[in-house]
Amino acid sequence: MTIRKFHEGLTNKVFSAREALAEFYKTIDAHDDEIGAYLSTDRDAAHTQAEEVDRMVDRGEKLPFLAGVPLAIKDNIMVKGERCTAASKILDGYTAMYDATVIKKLRNEKAVFLGKTNMDEFAMGSSTENSAFKVTKNPRDITKVPGGSSGGSAAAVAAGLAIAALGSDTGGSIRQPADFCGIVGLKPTYGAVSRYGLIAMASSLDQIGPLTNTVEDAAIMFQAICGEDPRDATSASVTYGDELLNFPIAHMHAMTIGLPKEYFITGVAKEVMKNVENAIKRFKDLKVRFKEISLPHTKHALSVYYILMTAEASANLARFEGIRYARVPVAASAETIMERYVVNRSHGFGDEAKRRIMLGTFVLSSGHYDAYYAKAQKVRALIRRDFDEAFKGVDAILTPVSPTPPFALGEKTSDPLTMYLSDIFTITANLAGLPALAIPKNFQLIGKPFREADLLGLGQQYERINQ
Repeated sequence: MTIRKFHEGLTNKVFSAREALAEFYKTIDAHDDEIGAYLSTDRDAAHTQAEEVDRMVDRGEKLPFLAGVPLAIKDNIMVKGERCTAASKILDGYTAMYDATVIKKLRNEKAVFLGKTNMDEFAMGSSTENSAFKVTKNPRDITKVPGGSSGGSAAAVAAGLAIAALGSDTGGSIRQPADFCGIVGLKPTYGAVSRYGLIAMASSLDQIGPLTNTVEDAAIMFQAICGEDPRDATSASVTYGDELLNFPIAHMHAMTIGLPKEYFITGVAKEVMKNVENAIKRFKDLKVRFKEISLPHTKHALSVYYILMTAEASANLARFEGIRYARVPVAASAETIMERYVVNRSHGFGDEAKRRIMLGTFVLSSGHYDAYYAKAQKVRALIRRDFDEAFKGVDAILTPVSPTPPFALGEKTSDPLTMYLSDIFTITANLAGLPALAIPKNFQLIGKPFREADLLGLGQQYERINQ
């Protein structure tokens, strides 16, 4: 079921919003125990939303494209009145006091929220095995991981437990699970979508975006949530027109896609490279030109990312002490406030969160700030400059999403460094603040700032010739 098909069925009264909602919850009840996509559902609120849509249909009102569409929301995005834990024990029991801006916008579109999806704790991970509450499985093969950190959202869409979902992408956390689960994932340009109401992990890298079954659905979702927000000082005043859904074919035929030699390297799985090469061939069938390019500072990207991300994470997670937002059971031996903080944070954070907090605190500490954090920021500027130079000669860049297909559950949990390598092809888009679109199978398109229309247009045409 796509958003367009759902909209047509609803407006033609093939089914009601309440009937559709009941079917989705029936499917969730039947299959989610095995998959583990959802952490919570608020069925009363969803039923109320669906009833409002049905009344609009009965009155003959024109429906927004997303009216009645059942959506899943990653559990680090605030939905007023619902649990929001970021899959961490330190926020277990916390109820959101307000809606994130993206949720307000989707409410205006009359979308229906099925529930909150599982994730790696505070979005720290690439497999959704770091959740404090459950492990999510890949619905295509339940012995494999769904990717992360938006693995719950990706699994929900891939398994038919939601029509579309919201995730967040700090270093590939939308695109890699979309790739692993065989769906579409869009990381918008930094600033294109408000981050207000997103529990921050790394504020200069985080971006909310959609996970969907088709590129057209991603365009519909992005059109609904993009735009400037006075509550987010980093949001940009950029207006997107009809080209998100109606990209001119003539413009596409005039486009050139860059192939960075640093991404086509030894070590990428043969299956992945075969699929990427097939995608290149299909784009050539669409009369799109290709050009080899170089992004020379890519070799430093992983190091830069894990310095800057951990530094920002350690600062952002300092506010969670197990008292203000949700109560963590305190050991009887905690006599002072400092001891209470130590006990709460020790019990409230999982191993990966602790690892990144400690790494980030180290690189920001006196004596190490200049050697690590300041130097990483300088190299980040060089990575941005590489993209600026490349985009003088190309309109988009095509690369693999991940160096491997989905790996087995438990395969990399004991080796964090191996797990971190899953992000090697996705992190540069976050470091440079660029839009990137993951499309089945195994490839992504990276675009110029605020040129999501280029990626979505190319993606929609690619989908049409592969149907």
